[in-house]
Amino acid sequence: MKRYKVFFNIEKEEQWLNEQLQKGYRCTNISGFGIYTFEKTDKRYVMRLDYQDYLPKKNFVEYKMIYEDFGWNYIKGSWFSGIRYWQKEDDNQNEIFSDRQSKGQYYKRLMSYSFWLSMLCLAYSFMLYKDSALYHEGLWGMKGALFWKAFIFETPFVLLKLTPALLAILLGGSFYKALRKYSMLKE
Repeated sequence: MKRYKVFFNIEKEEQWLNEQLQKGYRCTNISGFGIYTFEKTDKRYVMRLDYQDYLPKKNFVEYKMIYEDFGWNYIKGSWFSGIRYWQKEDDNQNEIFSDRQSKGQYYKRLMSYSFWLSMLCLAYSFMLYKDSALYHEGLWGMKGALFWKAFIFETPFVLLKLTPALLAILLGGSFYKALRKYSMLKE
């Protein structure tokens, strides 16, 4: 079974993946474009997500070995996103972070990820549309039905132009949630 889904919050993604596991579908692959591949299973699994900045090959091998020593299986994910997908059979020891400090470091990494990705979206939006208005200039001089037809026609293109800025806002929300959780763990 394949599902297409896009997430802007790593915790919601993890929750959704675990809901699929509860329905009896084990994740076997995740593409960089939001395509999740599942297979039917009778066993109970649990899935956890971790975010890691770029890891050189040697560090990545060590990182994987640590998790595998505790029974976690690495699910191939996108190398670009930095999100690492871990799955194992449910044995009531299902957390990948052993203490408050490691959980805090996780939220700190998430804040960095959300911040830089939102800045990239804003920079892209600014560079692409800095010299253009959302709607064409001639639209505002039109009258009556012609104005409304042109306005309705152009609105989808305006929304397309605003997509990077809207993505930055969504990622800003993820940053804020990670900041709140990081702050609570630090207290």
